[in-house]
Amino acid sequence: MDRIVILGAAESGVGAAVLAKKKGFEVFVSDMGKIKPHYKQMLDERQIPWEEGQHTENLILNAKEIIKSPGIPDKAPMIQKVRAAGIPIISEIEFAGRYTNSKMVCITGSNGKTTTTSLIYHIFKNAGYDVGLAGNIGNSLALQVAEDPHAIYVIELSSFQLDNMYDFRANIAVLLNITPDHLDRYDFKMQNYTDSKMRIIRNQTKDDAFVFWNDDPIIAQELKKYHIESRLCPFSILKKQGMIGYIADGEYVIEKPTPFNMEQEALSLTGKHNLYNSLAAGITADLSGISNEQIRKSLSDFKGVEHRLERVCDVRGVHFVNDSKATNVDACWYALDSMKTPVILILGGLDKGNDYEAIRDLVRQKCRGLVFLGVDNRKLHEFFDPIGIPTAEVRSMRDCVNECYRMAQPGDTVLLSPCCASFDLFKNMEDRGEQFKEFVRAL
Repeated sequence: MDRIVILGAAESGVGAAVLAKKKGFEVFVSDMGKIKPHYKQMLDERQIPWEEGQHTENLILNAKEIIKSPGIPDKAPMIQKVRAAGIPIISEIEFAGRYTNSKMVCITGSNGKTTTTSLIYHIFKNAGYDVGLAGNIGNSLALQVAEDPHAIYVIELSSFQLDNMYDFRANIAVLLNITPDHLDRYDFKMQNYTDSKMRIIRNQTKDDAFVFWNDDPIIAQELKKYHIESRLCPFSILKKQGMIGYIADGEYVIEKPTPFNMEQEALSLTGKHNLYNSLAAGITADLSGISNEQIRKSLSDFKGVEHRLERVCDVRGVHFVNDSKATNVDACWYALDSMKTPVILILGGLDKGNDYEAIRDLVRQKCRGLVFLGVDNRKLHEFFDPIGIPTAEVRSMRDCVNECYRMAQPGDTVLLSPCCASFDLFKNMEDRGEQFKEFVRAL
């Protein structure tokens, strides 16, 4: 019996363990941190051995294959030992793909992938398709393949997941954009991160489709390097020759395979960045044979994604918006660009090699004040203090919300769009957003 070891016991790791057990492997799960009770119960119910708070080398380095959580960096000591031992490392998505022939709709990009993935899932579900939501959101793909299989999976893929995917094939691959992000995981080399994102088209054939934003300069440059067999489906917010989808004269248009149009104003998602997301989702649905009627209905009634430009409430004339998912500079740029009122902007957290130059002009134009929420805010002060906008520094979300409310005037928007990861002060991005909402509603 072949032995598979899973490193990391959260959603993807436990799902991989369940599938491996079902397929007859000897399975062991190891996590350097604490495993949540829910996941311990899942492992115990299936008689899968596990450990927490350590990695026991003799129980790991005898594996035929390692399935690694996407959150574990390649520089982690145990990963270095696994590589030195010559043991293959794959992702949960790669492993799950071996045991299903379902259609795979895969979405990646530096920004917008959660919204686009959720919108595509919403369209497919409304159309009556047997569809599962997986990857960075929903239940793990491996767990669904093992215990709740679907005919179609809509999968949000991070660069970390793509890094350890080799034979997996996306039937429809969606690439929204490539902008600097996670550079701390890629030796601060943009090309390394770009190469990771381009793995979305790996193994595609002439029977598959590649949906991408035509105007992204990095994607345009990268496409010159690849011989792509799949059907190319570029989109733009401008009408150009060769575009599958675009916006023209207030109309949202998809030219083929089935011509479709609707008024731009009828789209439920607003803001320039959401035009890209809506075009990618509509093209994907059109390629999948979903009717114009269903696409139109779903594009107009989608409620949006939590922690992505989420309207929290108004407090005595001050608007509060939760954009905790904005963990890179480009995402913050889109958020600021969509603001129509003066902004009190919350920045800070765990810096990932950010270059804030891209938002300098928008900060100068739109922000009344800046609040830095993080353990180490020196880089933020060095960049933004010379602009001359009032700033404040806080170490908790309670103090952050109170300081923002003090700085704001009626009609202003307090925007949590921090450009950074959350792990210095919060459990994760969701925890940061939930605390923001909790303290705003308590004002």
